[in-house]
Amino acid sequence: MTDRAPIDDAHCRIHAAYSPQLVARLAHALADTLGQHFEEVTAGRGNALNWVPPIENIRDAGQFLEAAPLPCGDDSPPADEIVRRFTTLVQAILARGNNLHHPGYIGHQVPASSPIAALFDAVGSATNQVMAIYEMGPWASAVERSVVAAVGEQLGFAPGEFAGLITHGGSLANLTGLLTARNVCLGQSWESGVARPGRPPVLLVHADAHYSLTRTAGILGLGTRQVLRVPLDDRRRMAPARLDQMLADLRATGTPVVAVCACACATPIGAFDPLEEISAICRKYDVWLHVDAAHGGAAAFSDRYRHLVAGLNQADSVVCDAHKMMFVPALCAFVFYRRREHRFEAFRQDAPYLFDPSTPGDMAEYDSGLMTIECTKRAAAFGLWGLWSLFGRQIFADLVDRTFDLGRTFHELLTDAPDFVPLHTPQCNIVAFRYVPTSLQGADAARIGEFNRAIRRRLIESGEFYIVQTNLDGVGALRVTIINPLTTETHLANLLDAIRRIGSDLLAEAPAPVIR
Repeated sequence: MTDRAPIDDAHCRIHAAYSPQLVARLAHALADTLGQHFEEVTAGRGNALNWVPPIENIRDAGQFLEAAPLPCGDDSPPADEIVRRFTTLVQAILARGNNLHHPGYIGHQVPASSPIAALFDAVGSATNQVMAIYEMGPWASAVERSVVAAVGEQLGFAPGEFAGLITHGGSLANLTGLLTARNVCLGQSWESGVARPGRPPVLLVHADAHYSLTRTAGILGLGTRQVLRVPLDDRRRMAPARLDQMLADLRATGTPVVAVCACACATPIGAFDPLEEISAICRKYDVWLHVDAAHGGAAAFSDRYRHLVAGLNQADSVVCDAHKMMFVPALCAFVFYRRREHRFEAFRQDAPYLFDPSTPGDMAEYDSGLMTIECTKRAAAFGLWGLWSLFGRQIFADLVDRTFDLGRTFHELLTDAPDFVPLHTPQCNIVAFRYVPTSLQGADAARIGEFNRAIRRRLIESGEFYIVQTNLDGVGALRVTIINPLTTETHLANLLDAIRRIGSDLLAEAPAPVIR
C-alpha cells in the first residue's frame, strides 16, 4: 500500500489539472470574479494603484506557494475546495495588481486594454496555440498574417509590396527591425560580424529615443558609444536640418550609417517627428530609416490625428505596438518592412528539425520562425483579431480620438490653473507638467523638481491616482499618459486637486519631506 499511495496521488493531481469539468467550473468562477472586479474598478471605486512595499508582496506571494496541498481522494481532490482556493488566488492577483481600468490610472504607456480582447487571448493560452512554423499553429499563423496585412495597409504601406510580423514587445521589435538594417547595410555581418577596416558604423537616433535603441546597438555589436543623438527642435522633435548636416559630415569621413531612428512618438512628451522631411533626407543619403511608432502608430486609424504619422509609410522599417494605442493586452508588437524582400534579412539560419525541406517552397512564407527571434511564439494576435472582428477598425480610431482629445483637455486645465505649468503643447495623450504653488514661484529649478517628485511618490502610495515622473532639461517633472478611455475631464480636474492637497501637506512638513 505504501508503494501505491504516491502513484494514486499523482494520478489524482494530474486528473484534476486536466479535468474538463473542473476547467468549466473554474472558468465560471473566474468570469464572476472578473465581472465584479471590472464593475468596481471602471466605476472608479477603490485604488488606481494597490501600493504595497516589495518585500511584503514577495513574502505574501510566497506564502501561497507554501500552503498545504489539497488532499486527494480516490479519483480527484474535492472540486468545491479547488474552486474556493482558485477564487482566493485570483482575488489576490486583483487585490495586489495595478488597476489599469480605474479612471485614476494615467501613468505608464500601458493601456486599460479591452477585457474582451483578453478573452480571445485566453483561448490561445488555454489551448497553448504557438507558432514557429505553419504546421505548429496554422490558425494562429493565419490570424497573424491577416492582421499584419490589415494594420500595414492602415499605416499606408502598399498592398503586396510590404511585409511584417508580430513579436513580443516594442524592444524586441526595435531589435528585429534594426538587425535587418544592420544586415542590409553591413553585408555579411550576420555571418562574419561587424568588425571591419575603417571607421566603425553608427546609429543616428532621436535625442529622446527610447532606451531600447541603445540596448539594441549594444546587442548588435555596434556599441552604445556609436549611437549618435540628433538634436531636437523647440518642440522636442528631431530637427531635419541637423540630421542632414550630421549625415553629410559622416559621409565626408566615410563613416557607415546603419540607420536613422525617428520617433512617432518619443516617450518624454509624445513628440512626433516630421517623418516626410526625415525620409527625404534619408533617401538623399541612401540611409535606412527606422521609425519607432510603438505608441503613436495607431494614429493612422484616426481621421483627426492621422497627420501626425504622415510619411510613416516611407520608412524602411516601422515598429507599432498594438498593446499600446490599439488597446489589446500585452504583448503584441508589429514590425513592418516597406520592401517585402527584407522580411528574411534579420535571420539566416538553418534548423532542419523545424523547417522541412520536403514542404512546398512557398510554405516558408508562413513560418514565423524565419523572421523572429522567438522559436516558440504565443499566438499574440488573437486579441487584436477578435476585437477588430467584433467592432471593426473604427474602434481603434475611437480609442485614439478619445484619449488624444483628453490630452488636449488636460493641457487646457493646466493652462487655466495659475499654480500649474504645462511644459509643452501635447500632440497626443502624453502630457508633462509641474506644480508650482505661490510659495515656490521663484524657487530654484532643482527644488521645484524635487518637490514634484515628492508629490508623485505620496500620490501613488495613496492609491488615488497613478502618474509617473520624468526629467525635462535636467529638472524633475510630472507626466501622465491618458491611456484609459474611461477617464474623464472630471477625473483630470480631481488629479489637480489631489496634487494641490498633497503639495500643501508637504510644504507644511517642510523642509525634510520636500527635498530628498
